Amino acid sequence: MPIIDQLQITSFRNLAEISITPSRAVNLIHGSNGSGKTSVLEAIYVLSSGKSFRSALVDPLIKDGDTVATIYASTVQRRKFGLSKSRNKKAQLRLNGENQRNWDQVARALPALVIDSGAFELLEGGPKVRRRFLDWGVFHVEPTFLDNWRRAAKCIANRNRLLKRGASMSDELRAWDFELSMVAHEIDKARAEYFDKLLPQFDKIYYELVGTHSDLKLEYRRGWPKEQKLEELLLNNRELDIRYGSTQAGPHRSDIEIKVGNRKAIEGLSRGQEKLLVCALKIAQGELLSGSINRRCLYLVDDLPAELDGQNRQKVMKHLLTLGSQLFLTSVEPEAISPRAFGGAEVAKFHVERGTIMT
Repeated sequence: MPIIDQLQITSFRNLAEISITPSRAVNLIHGSNGSGKTSVLEAIYVLSSGKSFRSALVDPLIKDGDTVATIYASTVQRRKFGLSKSRNKKAQLRLNGENQRNWDQVARALPALVIDSGAFELLEGGPKVRRRFLDWGVFHVEPTFLDNWRRAAKCIANRNRLLKRGASMSDELRAWDFELSMVAHEIDKARAEYFDKLLPQFDKIYYELVGTHSDLKLEYRRGWPKEQKLEELLLNNRELDIRYGSTQAGPHRSDIEIKVGNRKAIEGLSRGQEKLLVCALKIAQGELLSGSINRRCLYLVDDLPAELDGQNRQKVMKHLLTLGSQLFLTSVEPEAISPRAFGGAEVAKFHVERGTIMT
């Protein structure tokens, strides 16, 4: 279970240089809008995953006027994570002093989940957002998933290249059809097994948060019809794929369908219920991670008071604290989250102004 005991950030976004010793339980980072409090959460997430939850680009994360941003974290488990990013250069990532070619090992050792306004894209966004949510969980509990996912991505890219060249490439297409269908089966199996375990966790948490389940239904869609083998479907749909120049069925088309009755969830739930639904999904992921591999994740919660009223904030906090995860929260005012919401947990407060920690 990762517990950060030292965090240092330099020249990241609008952060100049900060160094904090976080609490094992709750860390409340407060400050006015634009002060840099969300950038602290973002830096932890970038270190964990190599990606930002606020921007698709990495170079703009370097503070204006500076040429390199650095993030360092150590944990009570005696692991050390370091990231250095210079403008227009590849990031340098280190784990326990050793250079890393990718984020595979770091992501497994420092799993982090974000709850912020952007998390509501799970309901409002396209299938890609929900696939990313699902695959985060599968990646952490199924060791072979990432390799299979990469194999599938390679198959689809090669198949699409051939599709754009037309029907004359039928023999090569057949080979990629076979390869894709084989690896797609493994991906679907891993996703379906994970979803089947996630669903009861989510149902329980959502009911406890909202008090009613109404006609809410979540269903995993694998990306091609249940009754068909993917290899046969790819052959039968080849003319369609050639017309579009891309593969129309496969694991890259999977989704989680979220409905209330026969309507999309965003049409059948109040805004408050939508927010609690997303919180329940994120909490369920952390709970399943802990139950599956006995590893807890960090939770990065941005501006909870702006997203939920006092009563619902307290409910969400109760569930997060029950997980035993280390929490990093932001708020404009430190009093915006009632001390009762922390349930007696150890709380460290950090005041951020103009990119520095005020002491």
